[in-house]
Formats: sequence, C-alpha cells, structure tokens
Amino acid sequence: MSTVPDESIAPSAATTHPVTGIRRSIPRDWDEQVDLFAIVKLDSGGFVRGWNLGAERIKGYTEHEILGSHFSRFYREDARRRGIPDQLLAAAQRDGHVEDTGWRVRSDGTEFWARVTISAIRSDQGQVLGFVKIVRDLTSEKQAADEREALQRTFAHDLLSPVTALRGYLDLLGEELPADHRLLRLAGEASDHIVAMAESLMADANSRTERGRRRASVDLIARGAVALVLPGDGHGRVVFGQMDAVPICGDVLGLRRAVSNVLENAAKYSDDLIRVETFETDEGASVRVSDSGRGIHPDDLAAITQEGQRGRFANDADGGRGIGLSSVQRIVSAHGGTLRIASTPGEGTRVTITIPRADDEPDPAPGV
Repeated sequence: MSTVPDESIAPSAATTHPVTGIRRSIPRDWDEQVDLFAIVKLDSGGFVRGWNLGAERIKGYTEHEILGSHFSRFYREDARRRGIPDQLLAAAQRDGHVEDTGWRVRSDGTEFWARVTISAIRSDQGQVLGFVKIVRDLTSEKQAADEREALQRTFAHDLLSPVTALRGYLDLLGEELPADHRLLRLAGEASDHIVAMAESLMADANSRTERGRRRASVDLIARGAVALVLPGDGHGRVVFGQMDAVPICGDVLGLRRAVSNVLENAAKYSDDLIRVETFETDEGASVRVSDSGRGIHPDDLAAITQEGQRGRFANDADGGRGIGLSSVQRIVSAHGGTLRIASTPGEGTRVTITIPRADDEPDPAPGV
C-alpha cells in the first residue's frame, strides 16, 4: 500500500524556507570552529575585530595579541611601503570583494604563500561597516609547483647544451659532405625539433610560474644571466662595463631570464666581445647588452619583439623560433618597464631593458 502525502497539510516554516532553517541550526561561533581557513573580521579602517582558530593557526597570533592591530601587519615591508593593504580595502569597498595571492608574514617573521579574499560588509543603506578577510595557506602547493617548474627549466636548459654541440658537429660534417646530403638534412631537422621543444618547455615554465616579488640589485641579475648563458666562456666573451647596484623589486627569475634571452641572441649573432652594463636613469634601473655582430635590418626593428619574428638576417643554421625577444618584451612589460633596441646592420645591436627602481616602482593593481 502506497502512501500519498496530504497536500492539504501546511508545510512547516523550515520546509518553506530551507535556508532559514539552516541558518537557525548553525551556532553563532561557527567561524571560530573553522581551522582550515583564516577568517579575519576587520572594521571599516582595516583594524582586526575578530579572529578565528584558523587565523591563529595560519598566522601565529592569538586573538589577544592581534585584536586592535591594523591588518597591514600581515604584509611584507615592501608591500606596506607601496600601500598594497589600503589598495585592497579600497578595491573591496568599490567592487564588493577583491582577491589577492602573494606572500604574507606570520607572527614569528616567517612568510607563507596565501590566497586572500576580502569582502565588504554593508549596512542596509549601503554603508561599509567592515570587511571579512578569508585566507588560505598555499605554501606547500607553491613549493611543489616551484620545484616542478625549476626541474622543467633545468631540463630544458641542460637539453640545449648537447643539442648545440650536435649542431656544431653537423656544421663540421656539412663542410665534408654535399650541402643537399639527405641524412645530413634529416639530422639537422631533428636537432631543430629538439631545440624547439626545449625552448617551448623553457617558455612554458617561465610563463606559468606564479612568482613572488622580491628585492634585488640589477647588477646581480645581469651577472647571473651571464653565468647562465655562458657558464664556461663568460670571461672570454663578456666585458662588464659600468655595473651599478641599482635596487629593483620584481620577479628576479623572470628578469634574469629576460637578460639571458638578450645575451643568447648576442652570442648567437656575433663572434666578438659582448658588453654588459647596468646603470640608473630617470626611468629606473637599466641593463644594456651590446654586440658588434650581424645586426637587425631597420625594417625589422618595429616587429622584432613579436612572437615568431626572427628578422631577415636570421637563417636556418641559427636555430630558434623567434620567441626570445617576445618573451623579453612580456617580462619587461609586466614590470612596467621598457625595452629599447638599436641596431646597425653589420655593426651590431644594443638592447636596453629598463624597469622602475625599487623606490620608484609603481603600485601594481590589487590582485596581481
């Protein structure tokens, strides 16, 4: 025998309003029982007014220690100096919420990689009463991702060295064999394919890394790039000119890769000395790489930083796919800088990378 519900019976309030029923069943201290996320309640000025168990576990402060402190206390010194905390609150007030991922500071001074959402809490009249800040510690995930990407970059870089040697051997064979020799041509095509794969791996690792910003000096970045590109030949090929220790704040690995790409081009398209300089200008910190090699055709200068553009003076024996300078342009642009290229065919090329120095660096948009 089946039972049919009597539709004449009025449903309960919980059935009519399930959300209301759920709200009534949740204890008032629910947020204090959450330990996976930090839940921080701020007043309209950004001062801490509430602190859950997760916040104590992740940030290291007890509620007694932190109540009444401004939430900028959790940020790095350089972020506070650039006004990032206040920018985030302003964005949350304007848009309702804001998300940000980056380094934060615990009570003992150690840092952790955090994903943060700040939501504005408003009155019925729309006035901002305060903010709720939800933080998740993603340090272990970032470390694992960084290790994978470092391994990928190392593999790609180490792969390029023997392939470069292979290309040299093929060139020597080409002097003994006919230029149209079938096996020589196939070997050259295979080596080109391996180089393209390695460069693609390197570009992918560099573009995917969600790196934190940190302070460094531009001269050390340039010297690190020389050691990366010409590890055993730097003293023979490179001449260091003016090397000023201008401070910058940015993606140090990305900037080193940008300088490395410029050095690789200089080493590839010239046989003479390469001059490297770092100095300060009105625009910021600059790295300049100069060579006396093949140069770039004047008609190619405007498009040479576009992906896939190699210039009419490039040839198949040079290798590469025209992604080096486009990668440099992306990295420099991400730092609010400029890339300038001057070249005279047959006389050489001068590439200058300039980014804002640390004290003059423009404030990045919240959430970046």
